[in-house]
Amino acid sequence: MNEPKNIQFGCGVSVAQRWANYDASPTLRLSKVPLLGFLAKQKTNFPKDVLYGDITRRMPVENGQANRVYCSHVLEHLALDDFYRALTEARRMLREGGVFRGVMPDLEWEAQNYLANTESSAAHEFMKSTHLGVKSRPKSVKQKVVSSFGNSAHLWLWDYKSLEQALCDAGFRNIRRARYGDSGDEVFNSVEDESRWTNALGWHCQK
Repeated sequence: MNEPKNIQFGCGVSVAQRWANYDASPTLRLSKVPLLGFLAKQKTNFPKDVLYGDITRRMPVENGQANRVYCSHVLEHLALDDFYRALTEARRMLREGGVFRGVMPDLEWEAQNYLANTESSAAHEFMKSTHLGVKSRPKSVKQKVVSSFGNSAHLWLWDYKSLEQALCDAGFRNIRRARYGDSGDEVFNSVEDESRWTNALGWHCQK
């Protein structure tokens, strides 16, 4: 078996040293294709060391090869069935005792903010902050093409109780709510961005 790895999936353009950084963006895939690559880079110019890997299918990582798996604001972009596939795939990549850690929007925090907001704009603010609403549909050919290269919408949000149960059902153990920088592990510290953890839902668990 190859040397153990630290896997970050859904990295976008945020790569970290000491990590194998993967993303499933169609733009990234096209950027590797001659001629089409130039056009793709006009949308998002991924760093050269970002690898293509889809957490909802099968990542190019052997079973039990990862010491650590991390994602930041990724799982909320997945449909519910793909979310469960992602948990299964994260666990498959980890060695026994390996850690799966990450962060995403906190539905409970967003809901509490909405309920506390007495302004007439409260509903609109909630839909915008959660990225659940669609302000306008792409109409022109160009807009539809550009839209097809992105995945900015949030498809499913979680609170801690529902996330904890999902992780448990996927076979993870020692599940706890996580805060920025509380892993006690400098390797995780090297990939975490404090701004992504503000008012968000973090988790830490083991295979």
